[in-house]
Amino acid sequence: MTFSIVARCPSSGALGVAVSTAVPAVGATCPYVRPGVGAVSTQSWVNPYLAIKALDLLAAGCTVREALDEVLRTDAQADMRQLGIVAENGTALSWTGKQCTGWAGECTGPDYAIQGNMLTGQETLDAMQTAFLRSVGMKFEERLLLVLEAGQANGGDKRGRQSASLIVYLDEPYPYLDLRVDEHADPVRELRRVFGVAVVQLLPFIESMPTGAGHAGVPTKEVRDMLMLPPSQRPGMPAIPPAQVDLLQTISGTDFTQDRVEANLHAFRPILAEIHKLRELDLANIHPAVIFDPTAPWRGSDK
Repeated sequence: MTFSIVARCPSSGALGVAVSTAVPAVGATCPYVRPGVGAVSTQSWVNPYLAIKALDLLAAGCTVREALDEVLRTDAQADMRQLGIVAENGTALSWTGKQCTGWAGECTGPDYAIQGNMLTGQETLDAMQTAFLRSVGMKFEERLLLVLEAGQANGGDKRGRQSASLIVYLDEPYPYLDLRVDEHADPVRELRRVFGVAVVQLLPFIESMPTGAGHAGVPTKEVRDMLMLPPSQRPGMPAIPPAQVDLLQTISGTDFTQDRVEANLHAFRPILAEIHKLRELDLANIHPAVIFDPTAPWRGSDK
C-alpha cells in the first residue's frame, strides 16, 4: 500500500528513506535507518521486525542478500511482505511477496532500492528510478524528495493519498532530517513545503548540534537570532496572502493582531478554503436565479 525509495549517498555515506502511502503516519511504521549500517523500508502488510533484524544482521557483517534471505526465512507470512534494503556499501535489494496487493514490484541498482504495492502500475516505479538516476550530484535529501514526487506524479497509490515521510541519517545516531506528514490530502506536496522550511530553519540548527567527534554544539549567532523569532517572521516562510487575512477577519468578526494571524489561519485554513471555493462557484447552469416580482398578482392573466 506504499511506494518508497531506500538509498545511500555515495559521496557522503548518508542513508535515507522516502515513502508515501494512503494510510496515516507512514513515517512511524515503514522506514528504518541505522547510520553506518543501512536503511530499510518494510511495507505491504508491515512487519517492523524484518527491518530491525535485517539491520542487526548487516551490523554483524552479513551481506544484503544474506540479511534479506534470513529475515524472510523466519517470517511465516513472507509472501505478504515487501522490503527494500540498502547497505552502507551501496548494495541494494528488494523483495515483493506473491501475496502483495497489485500492482506491486520493484527496481534496484547501486545505492538504491525502489519498491511499491497497490500502485496504479509500473510507470510509478519507472518514474522514480529515472528521477534518482537523473539527479546525481544534487543534495541527497533533495534527490529522495524528487523521487517521491516523481512517483506521486506518475500514479502513486491507487487508493489515493494520506501520508509521506523523508528521513536521512549522516554519521550521528540522531537523524539529520526526519520530516513527516501524517494525514493530508496531498502529503507529498505538503512534504515539499515542510522540507523548504526545514532547509532554512531546521538544518542550520541540526548542523550546529553536538557530534560524536567532539563538536561542542554551539549554534552561531545567526541561527540563534533566527530561532528566537516567531515562526511567521523567519526566513523560508511564505508571505500570507492579504485576501486570506481579510477573509479570516470577516468570518470571525475579529481584527487579529499580527502575532495571532498565522496561528488562526492554520486553524481556520480548511474552512477558509471551502468558503473561497463556494464564492468562486457559478451556479447559473445548476439553479437559475429565482426572481420575485411583487406586481405579478395585479397583472393580467396573460402575463
